[in-house]
Amino acid sequence: MTDQNNASFLTNSEHLAWRAVQVLVWLVGLTIFFSLLIRPQLGLHLFWNILIPVAPALLVFAPGVWRNVCPLGSTALVPKHLDHKPRRMMSIKTQGIFSLVGVSLLLLIVPFRHVALDTSGFATAAVLAASGLVAIGLCRVFEWKSAWCSGLCPVHPVEKLYGMRPGVTPKNAHCHECHRCVRICPDSTIGMTPLLSLGTNLHLLAGTIMAGGFVGFIWGWFQVPDYPITQGWQHLGLAYGLPLGGLVVSLTLFLLLKRHLAPEHHTRLLRVFAAAAVACYYWYRLPGLVGYGAIPGDGMLLDLTSTLPEWSVAASRVLTTLLFFWWIVVKKNGRRSWTRRPPYAREFAVQPGEGASVSLTCSVGGLAGAKG
Repeated sequence: MTDQNNASFLTNSEHLAWRAVQVLVWLVGLTIFFSLLIRPQLGLHLFWNILIPVAPALLVFAPGVWRNVCPLGSTALVPKHLDHKPRRMMSIKTQGIFSLVGVSLLLLIVPFRHVALDTSGFATAAVLAASGLVAIGLCRVFEWKSAWCSGLCPVHPVEKLYGMRPGVTPKNAHCHECHRCVRICPDSTIGMTPLLSLGTNLHLLAGTIMAGGFVGFIWGWFQVPDYPITQGWQHLGLAYGLPLGGLVVSLTLFLLLKRHLAPEHHTRLLRVFAAAAVACYYWYRLPGLVGYGAIPGDGMLLDLTSTLPEWSVAASRVLTTLLFFWWIVVKKNGRRSWTRRPPYAREFAVQPGEGASVSLTCSVGGLAGAKG
C-alpha cells in the first residue's frame, strides 16, 4: 500500500468520533420521521424547511461530510457493517440502470412535494420509510455503497452536480477498505461530476439530464404552489409540467452551447450550469423561508416580513448567487475527491499509482473530467 492509502485508515478516536456523529444525525433523522407521524406540522417544518434547505450548500462545500453522516446512508449500510461477507458486485450495465433510475426518482419525487409531500406528514414519512427499506434491501444484495448511496438514491445525482468543487476531503467513515464496489467511485474519484462515467449510454443520459436540465427544473418547481393533499391530484399536470418544461428548455440551451463551444470550455460550461442550479434554489428558497416567497406562505418557516426590510431579500439573492458562482466557477480551489480513498482490500490490491487510472472515461467528449 502507498503511504497515502495507509493514512486513510481511521484511528480509533476518529472512528469513535464519526460513529458518534453518525448516531447523532441518525437520531435527529428518526426524531423528524416520528414527528411527521405524531406532529405533522412540526415534522414538515423540520424536514422541508430546515433540513432540506441546508443540504444543497453542504453538498457544494463538503459533500464528503454529508456522505459520511447521511442518516439514510448509515441505515442502508448497517447490514454490511454487521456482516462483512462479500456481496454481489454490480455490473457496469446495472450501475447505469441505477443511475438513470436515481435521476428519474428525483424528477418524480420533487414535483410530488407540491401535491402531497409538502402538506402531508404521513405522505413524507411513507416516502422516507419506503426509501429506507429499499436502501437496506439493496445493501443486503450488492457490495457497500454501489446500489443505494452511489446508484439509486435520488439525492446522489444532486451530490455529483453540486459537489464538483469540494472544500474539504475527510476520511471515508464507512469504507475502511476499498472493495471497488462501484466504478467510478464517487467518494474517492478526484473531480467527480455528473458526466464522469464509464461511458455507457445510460450513464451519459442520466448525467446529461442533471448537468443541463436541473437548473430549469428548479426554476419551474418554484413557480408551482403547494396544494393540500386532498386537492393535489387535480394539479398534477401543473406540478410536473412546469419543472419538466423548464428542464427541457435549460437542457436544450446546455446542449446548444456545448455544441458551439470548443472542448476546452466544456468544463466551465458544466460548472456554470451547476452554479446556476444551486444559486436558483437559494434565490427562491431563502426569501420563502422568511415570508418573502414568490408564492406567499409556501415553504415559510418564520414570517419576518414585518421585521426584515425588502431590500434584504435582494441582498440575499445577490450574495448567494455571487458566492456559488465564485466557488464553483471562478475560485481556484484545486481538484479534490469527496473523501479520501481507504486502502484497497487485499483481493483488489494494486501497484502504487494504479488506483488512479481505473479506466476512467469522460462522457460527452471529456465534458466533465477535464482540467481543474
